Amino acid sequence: MALYLIGDVQGCDSALARLLNDIAFSPSRDTLYLLGDLVNRGPDSLGVLRRLMALDGAAHCLLGNHDLHLLAVAQGVRGPGRGDTLGEVLAASDRGVLLDWLRQQSLALPPDVAGHRLLLVHAGVLPSWSRARTLALAAEVQDALRGADYGEFLHALYGNAPTRWSEDLQGADRLRVIVNALTRLRYCDAQGVMEFKTSGGIDRAPPGHMPWFDVPGRATANDTVVFGHWSALGGLMRENAMALDTGCVWGGCLSALRLDPQQAPGALGWTLHQVHCDAAQPMGEQ
Repeated sequence: MALYLIGDVQGCDSALARLLNDIAFSPSRDTLYLLGDLVNRGPDSLGVLRRLMALDGAAHCLLGNHDLHLLAVAQGVRGPGRGDTLGEVLAASDRGVLLDWLRQQSLALPPDVAGHRLLLVHAGVLPSWSRARTLALAAEVQDALRGADYGEFLHALYGNAPTRWSEDLQGADRLRVIVNALTRLRYCDAQGVMEFKTSGGIDRAPPGHMPWFDVPGRATANDTVVFGHWSALGGLMRENAMALDTGCVWGGCLSALRLDPQQAPGALGWTLHQVHCDAAQPMGEQ
């Protein structure tokens, strides 16, 4: 049995098919974890959703900001954005089944790799959140999204404020901070105040801010946090922070990280597999 972590697919179903073929993926034997942004900007979001849903228990998916955007557009909470490629999903005969499957997915996951503390998120983890706290907070959002009145949750989802976590937060503000951290975070300051205006690489952090994984003393420093969302990092690989969005839809690669705990006793061994994507979009539309 092999366990693979896959970065942002963003509607590039042909690249996903080639990647699964290259790793000789078998749903009866292997397990996939996809790090969110399954859909949008690429040419075949419908194919991606159908493929992953058909894999049933062999594929575990995180929700990214683009996936939540699809759910919000489908509910009439938001209008389509410039550069969206979600029309085929919204017009599909099996739209209801696909969207219901999508909203059952997770905001954070702890893959079962013996002896290793892994945490998977789409974007980031606030510095005060431990692995256990992150999973518990993600579960709060998941419960709201999976509920019968999830449209109300989506209506209250969007906005940048509050920009800082507090245990005193309640209701929509509480859920919004959790979602923003897990699906949008790149930079924050040492106190965990999030900044959403800036994009780019590590060296583009605004004054007083830094990449969330560089905050001194972050509570997940002894865990291995694997995330997507940030293609400008170019596939960062550190012992406690691994970034797997390698910009497939922007002309880069789609990446799968095979975890091999037996290759390195006491450490997490891994092998990186990549395929180039042929559905590049202009970087300016990211």
